[in-house]
Amino acid sequence: MTYDYYRLIGPFVRRFEAETAHALTLRLLKARLVPRQPADDDRALACRLWGIFFSNPIGLAAGFDKNAEVPDAMLDQGFGFVEVGSVTPRPQPGNPRPRMFRLGEDEAVINRMGFNNQGMDAAAARLARRPRRGVVGVNLGKNKDTEDAAADYEKGVAALAAHADYLVVNVSSPNTPGLRALQGREQLDALVGRVRSALEAAMPDPPPLLLKIAPDLTDEDERDIAAIALDGRLDGLIVTNTTITRPAGLKSPHRGETGGLSGKPLFALATDVLRRIYALTEGRVPLIGVGGIASGRDAYDKIRAGASLVQLYSALVYQGPGLVTRIKKELGALLRADGFANVAEAVGADHRKGQ
Repeated sequence: MTYDYYRLIGPFVRRFEAETAHALTLRLLKARLVPRQPADDDRALACRLWGIFFSNPIGLAAGFDKNAEVPDAMLDQGFGFVEVGSVTPRPQPGNPRPRMFRLGEDEAVINRMGFNNQGMDAAAARLARRPRRGVVGVNLGKNKDTEDAAADYEKGVAALAAHADYLVVNVSSPNTPGLRALQGREQLDALVGRVRSALEAAMPDPPPLLLKIAPDLTDEDERDIAAIALDGRLDGLIVTNTTITRPAGLKSPHRGETGGLSGKPLFALATDVLRRIYALTEGRVPLIGVGGIASGRDAYDKIRAGASLVQLYSALVYQGPGLVTRIKKELGALLRADGFANVAEAVGADHRKGQ
């Protein structure tokens, strides 16, 4: 049903400029005009992380639902969890348009959105109104003109922690000046300390705190991030955000646009970073693998490389919402073919001899 629906409506939606098409998609979802996916998940896909039950490990990455407008509609598309945001304390318009580009020949997207969103108060109000069902995380960003970055993340924690199943500190978008510099050891150590303190002050039983990192890190950056993750103040890492690099072989005329590249060309780079971070953290820090997932095999490769959960977004542009159901079916088959009873058994399998 969903495949036939998208086969009909997808070409129509893609006739619009990328950001306009995205806004139209959100309107269709809010109006409940996108058919729901089957609700029953394969038992082998169920997993538990941070004491939270996930019916499957396939999540929607941040960026799709910046303002927490459609988390439940996306859960109904078969995702095991949904991440909204990035949300900044104050509303901001983001960078000038056009700022999102489809690279159809490459099954990729370049964006330089710049954390455009309606601000934390609007997101908090929407999340407070929804019945608490499914797993919904909130991705926090900083306003472009804020000098004290940690103060913005502290504000985000205070406003949104009570409405989130997990929180993400996003220091890895390439579209906010100076943001990625926060991934250095000294800056990151101070930032994480302040955000953790704010979270513990916000509520007695706070949600897990994660950090989203870039794929364009130095070896030293990766070691520093791993060390900070191992000291206990972070509950997990999201690996990775978009890349400012441009892999050889891109065909689209938009390949030279400034911004972060996501989609299929990011897969190898992001998975290599994931594999290294898993090794550096000795498998002791839960990881969410993101970047270029477009099939069950892609999701499985991320899990074997060290991801306990995975996320996608860009592939939906080209394959539609039915992709989630197809990924889950393929992933279940791959797990069984390799003798794994569930997702947890396969996490990090590439790092273990004989598997």
